[in-house]
Amino acid sequence: MAWMRQTAESETETPSNRVTPSAKPSSPAPRRQPEQSSGANIGESIQIKGTLSGKEDLTVDGFVDGKIRLKEHALTVGSNGRVQGHVHAKAVRIHGTVEGNVSAEESVEIGPSGTLRGDIRSPRVAIADGANFNGSIDMDADSAKGKVKDATDAFKSQEKAAQGA
Repeated sequence: MAWMRQTAESETETPSNRVTPSAKPSSPAPRRQPEQSSGANIGESIQIKGTLSGKEDLTVDGFVDGKIRLKEHALTVGSNGRVQGHVHAKAVRIHGTVEGNVSAEESVEIGPSGTLRGDIRSPRVAIADGANFNGSIDMDADSAKGKVKDATDAFKSQEKAAQGA
């Protein structure tokens, strides 16, 4: 013990000789993965039919036939993802295919490989060069403040009106 104290003291006496005392040999630091959005993933081989809702971000690389509601979270449709149904989320990023109306509290982005066949309701919309879009866009600023009625209810009434006509 005495020599350990002496070594530690001698290592810190002169600034040019400062050496950090080494701790026990440790295993290599764990590799950090690139930052990914935390949340759920629907893989390429997964097919879901029905309504999805949740309280975390969602990435779809498989197939979803039904409504998706993530009012306070983001939805990403990956390049292999397909969604047939209405979508309501905080933010929506489309790199695959969506067939249905999309409503977002913050923004809708359609990437260069993305396809959207349906209407958009969001205060911010970005459509990349090369993206496919067929529908209308409503960028009413009130929709960002939550003053607009829930888009799902609006979509239901549109569907009923179309079926009754």
